[in-house]
Amino acid sequence: MERDRDRDRLVKGPSRSGRDGPVAGRDGPAPGPGGPVGESPPGGPDQPDKGEPAVERTHGLDDLVAAARLVLFDFDGPICRLFAHHKAERVATELVEWVAECGLRDLLSPRERESLDPHKVLQAVDRRRPGSDLVTELEERLTKEELRAAASAWPTAFADPLIRTWHAVGVRLAITTNNSPQVARAYLVGRGLAGCFEPHIYGRTDDLALLKPDPHCLRRALNATGTAPAAGLMIGDNSSDFAAARRAGVAFLGYASNEHKAKLLRDAGVDHIVTSLDQVLEVVIRTRGRLSSADS
Repeated sequence: MERDRDRDRLVKGPSRSGRDGPVAGRDGPAPGPGGPVGESPPGGPDQPDKGEPAVERTHGLDDLVAAARLVLFDFDGPICRLFAHHKAERVATELVEWVAECGLRDLLSPRERESLDPHKVLQAVDRRRPGSDLVTELEERLTKEELRAAASAWPTAFADPLIRTWHAVGVRLAITTNNSPQVARAYLVGRGLAGCFEPHIYGRTDDLALLKPDPHCLRRALNATGTAPAAGLMIGDNSSDFAAARRAGVAFLGYASNEHKAKLLRDAGVDHIVTSLDQVLEVVIRTRGRLSSADS
């Protein structure tokens, strides 16, 4: 009964600003780490290009949403910008420097030493020293940096109300990320969103070979919720998310915050791309409201 009342309240729709309005709910928490629900950091790299709007390929979006009984969210991108303030480039540099301090500078190629992606540094070391204490320590260092970043992560516009609305209408939600699950959980707790996902928060494990594009974390979510792949939908923002979804047999919706990211997704073969989660929220409200009316 409580779920029905929440659903009736939420399907009325959000304020167009994307801030906590009817969808986010008056009973929801105040904006947590990072900033208000419907805003992104001004001038940040994830902002849409002003002169050339990101291409939208939303045909079939209604069908994707209507068929989904379990939605698998990538974390960094669709839910927040994890390294909005605590920069990933600096973290990658510090990891490379630590490897060098261990006397293993040549373990990384020149290109890997210049990487701006801390995950790529971690994976490169793991390929040469799999299961070693070095990899364990490096992963722990990365997790600590991700936790620091989570405290100042910036919420993706409309992510909070989309999550609350999908949860309220009875769709199951899970996190499937290459970040540490501790980090995703810490951020979600800070935003008052953990209850929409728990216990289904799946991230990096001790076996780094199982990071996406391997579908391991997606299959964990499907198995734990007893969901058939055909009833799953993943929302991700890069080609590794898409590859993992395809291997797991679940539908995929690309989220691209700018034209460059949209092009990368298109080049990877993604058919359905949105440039704002507001587009998805509107479809959830419309399709789920229609289904609720039909059920009554």
